Amino acid sequence: MTSIAVYHCIEEEQPFAEQWAADHGIQVTCFPFELHEDTLHTIEGFDGISYKQRSAPSNRPDFYQRLNAYGIRQIALRSAGYDTIDLMEAARNHIRVTNVPSYSPSAVAELTLAHIMRLIRHVPQFDDRASRHDFSVYGLISREISELTIGIIGVGRIGSTVARIFHALGATVLGNDIAPNHELDDILTWVSKDELLARADVVTMHTYLDATTRHLMDASQFAQMKPTAYFVNNSRGGVVDTPALIDALNRREIAGAAIDVLEGEATLFGNKLDAEQPLDNPYYNALHAMENVVITPHIAFFTDIAVKNMVWQSLDDALALITGGTSPHEIAPYDNQSHIK
Repeated sequence: MTSIAVYHCIEEEQPFAEQWAADHGIQVTCFPFELHEDTLHTIEGFDGISYKQRSAPSNRPDFYQRLNAYGIRQIALRSAGYDTIDLMEAARNHIRVTNVPSYSPSAVAELTLAHIMRLIRHVPQFDDRASRHDFSVYGLISREISELTIGIIGVGRIGSTVARIFHALGATVLGNDIAPNHELDDILTWVSKDELLARADVVTMHTYLDATTRHLMDASQFAQMKPTAYFVNNSRGGVVDTPALIDALNRREIAGAAIDVLEGEATLFGNKLDAEQPLDNPYYNALHAMENVVITPHIAFFTDIAVKNMVWQSLDDALALITGGTSPHEIAPYDNQSHIK
């Protein structure tokens, strides 16, 4: 029987994996751990891989060669992002890679709405005051969405959903993308990135992480934003130069930030850590200490619809490639080794 190993399978994913296995007559084994050097041996006997993790499986140049030696010819990612995979090394070892480019744009867009609402209504600051029994409102008057200009960098499936939400709520929406979708011309205005940064009251990121987008937001970009503007990143941690973001917040170059992703997050997000031990991510520690910053632990994808779609599409793609077929979600190889996070 054809068998697929599902790595880093969390409790909420397992029922969907089991249902798919029953529907397709395929053996699916869910492992709670990630695929790394110390777990590589567990792939023996399997025909394929479904994979979701936030750190590269190995830094050894022969890792994909060893996967090939186990008979693995594909890796089906349960995510849109693929920056943890060395696509060139996978291709050199005849391993094809797929992703799930659209598991639920609404899931990410809705968290973006929640983040922006928390920022513009000063919820973190009111929470901080309430923790000290200070229920005053002085100095924290809010603006309404209809007054705001929302700037979206990366207007693909998710970014366009964000645009529709804020257009419906009465905001002015600006968009910037390397390939503008002019079907959206009636709900947003396409502008250069420089103009978007200068005009927007909220800048929200919805891009892939690749060689062209790594640290797309750096110190020079934050300096272009209005001091009253907010920054949101629910895409990938590496699209932001995090020290530059921290510096912009400390210098009050921007009014606040909300993030669901963070450089070096693999040791934090998704893990239950000892509350008595200090955290070893200085970026998180610095941002968490600021009352005008909202942090969620990479949960934008985490809805029932999105998780089901990620699991089922990943397994569909794995089975297609194992059995000699094709997938529209196959990723063409290029050298992305330099920006694996």
